[in-house]
Amino acid sequence: MTALRIGEVAALVGVETHVLRHWEDMGVLVPPRSATGQRVYDDDAISRARVIRRCQRAGLSLAQIRALGPDDSASRRAVVEDHRTRIADDLRQLQATDRFLGHLLACRHSVISECPECSAFAEVGPGQPTSRKIGNTRPSAVFS
Repeated sequence: MTALRIGEVAALVGVETHVLRHWEDMGVLVPPRSATGQRVYDDDAISRARVIRRCQRAGLSLAQIRALGPDDSASRRAVVEDHRTRIADDLRQLQATDRFLGHLLACRHSVISECPECSAFAEVGPGQPTSRKIGNTRPSAVFS
């Protein structure tokens, strides 16, 4: 069993020590304390710290991460479903942007507004599907 101090865990996880203290203040990661009151991170706490960091990189807030807690509650399910929906939306946006950039490689118009496909991409706002093709792709939600 590993027992590390806050500075060692911060280095392993890739955060500053004040971040680990903040996580503790927020109730997301509360490590046990030694007899002298120092935080002691065991293997489980280190694993949880790594999971918290990965979740943050994936866009989850500390409040959302806290809701993922140890039980299988309705709030956990709602957080996960909501975040997966946002990830799917982000993926669609990135795919549409990739198609647009691919089109730009072959576009022969010197001004984007002169190209119907580029203009179609620019006209479509969040949540609005496009009815025109961009490049050689089928119609899709662009920046939805």
